[in-house]
Amino acid sequence: METTLVDDSDGHLYLDLMKRVLTNVIYEDGALTTDGPAGYQAEKRHGGLDWPAAAHTMIGLERLDNLHDCLERVLADGVDGDLIETGVWRGGACIFMRAFLKAHGVTDRRVWVADSFAGIPDVGADGHPLDRELALHQANEVLGVPQEEVAENFRRYGLLDDQVAFLPGWFRDSLPQAPVEKLALLRLDGDLYESTRDALTHLYPRLSTGGFVIVDDYIIPACRAAVHDFRREHRIDDPIQPIDICGAYWRRSL
Repeated sequence: METTLVDDSDGHLYLDLMKRVLTNVIYEDGALTTDGPAGYQAEKRHGGLDWPAAAHTMIGLERLDNLHDCLERVLADGVDGDLIETGVWRGGACIFMRAFLKAHGVTDRRVWVADSFAGIPDVGADGHPLDRELALHQANEVLGVPQEEVAENFRRYGLLDDQVAFLPGWFRDSLPQAPVEKLALLRLDGDLYESTRDALTHLYPRLSTGGFVIVDDYIIPACRAAVHDFRREHRIDDPIQPIDICGAYWRRSL
C-alpha cells in the first residue's frame, strides 16, 4: 500500500487543532454524570476521564496524542492496511483518523467505524461475570449514539466520504464477515469482556506485522481480562505499553 508522508507545519497545526476541537478544550463544555450535568474540569478532559456534554470524543488529549503517534509510525514504516475503531461513541477518534489521512494525502486507506450505534449490550445472565457487574448498558442514554449522528459529525468536519465505512451491529454479528482485508491499526473501545474478545478474535488476524492494537479501556477489569486471555491463548508476548491511567497499546511483531 503506497502512501505519501507529508511533513509540513500546516498539517501538524491542523491535526493539533482537530484534537483540541474534538475534545472541546476550546469551548470547555461540561460533563454528563449519573447524577446530572457537571462543570468542565480541564484535568479530567485532558485525561479522558469524563463524559463530555458536547465534545465528539471522550478519550482525552493523551489518548488522542497516542493515536496520532501510532498513525505517524504506521505511515513512516509503511505498515499495510486500513484503520478501525470498535466502539466509537460520537465518532471523535475515527474522525481524527480520517483527518490524519487527509492531512497526509493518503487516499488508499479507509477508516472503519464499528459500533452497535445503540450503546452497550446487556449481556444477560449468561454473560461474563465482570460484564454483568459493570452493567454499562444502564448508561445507554449517554453511550448510545445513532449512526446518523456519527455520520453527521464526520460531515461537519468535511470528512464524510468514501474513505469512511460504517460497520453497524453488535461485534459478534458485524465483525466476522466485515469486508476488511488488512489493518494497520486496531483501536478497541468496547469496554466489556465480550466486546473486547469479539474484536480481537475477528480482527487481530487481519492486523499487519508492525500494526498497532490500542486498548482504550485497559483500566476496566473486564476489558483487561479479555486482552490478557486472548494474548495468552495466542501466545502474544509483545510488550503492553501504558498510555495514561486508562489506556494501553502494543505493536504486533509477528
